[in-house]
Amino acid sequence: MLPETYLAQHHAHAAELRAEADAHRLAAEARGPVVAGARRPHGLRVSVGWALVTVGLRLAGAPRVAPAP
Repeated sequence: MLPETYLAQHHAHAAELRAEADAHRLAAEARGPVVAGARRPHGLRVSVGWALVTVGLRLAGAPRVAPAP
């Protein structure tokens, strides 16, 4: 393809991304102000999932002790 074609495609994609970002920003403003340090409520599934990840990381990082002969 010609360079002008790539440039036109890039401009179209950039415009789509800007429109999507604007829509996201407007939706966030409609939800109300964000308090610094406030966490969104998570479901039980997400909480349990992150707890399992934390336990798994602790187990993977724990040093293994060789049994005494």
